[in-house]
Amino acid sequence: MASLIRSIDPDDLRLVVLRLHAGIDRRLDRDMIGRMTAVDAAHKILDTMLGHLGFTTTIEVQQTADGPCLQIHTGESTALIGSDGDRLDDLQYLVNRILRRHFPKAERIKVDCEHFRSIQEDQLHAEVTSIAERVKITGQPYQMRPLNAYYRRLVHNVLVANPDVVSHSPEGDDRLKRITIAPK
Repeated sequence: MASLIRSIDPDDLRLVVLRLHAGIDRRLDRDMIGRMTAVDAAHKILDTMLGHLGFTTTIEVQQTADGPCLQIHTGESTALIGSDGDRLDDLQYLVNRILRRHFPKAERIKVDCEHFRSIQEDQLHAEVTSIAERVKITGQPYQMRPLNAYYRRLVHNVLVANPDVVSHSPEGDDRLKRITIAPK
């Protein structure tokens, strides 16, 4: 099935994953939830989802500065990551959504595949640092490309200690927003 996923429309893949949600939730209820940690439960949720989708994977639990991360290792990472990480975002959203039903106070679990997010974060950090330097030199504000909430938070965290620039996200409920970096 994993080879089939490469040819599926991303919206169709989202529907498949959402339909699996109910089955995973029931299966998790049958396990001894009281004996599982939230990270163990998240690992089981992700492993079950990927198994239903036909992927052969190994999932490694890593502790990061931002909390636990489920690092997926597979030979079919391109199909799992999707365009710019959109499928990875969907998997992460669903894992956390299902997890919160059973562990309401669980910290957010990050889902990564072959270190895709780590690489993206490093590139974004370098980009933001370069933009901040440009804004400081020119005195002109700069509007970044649209980013999701996770990456916007990273941008704000990179700039919080910078005495020369300030970052601002627009108000609203849009999933993707453009951060403005401006001189102080």
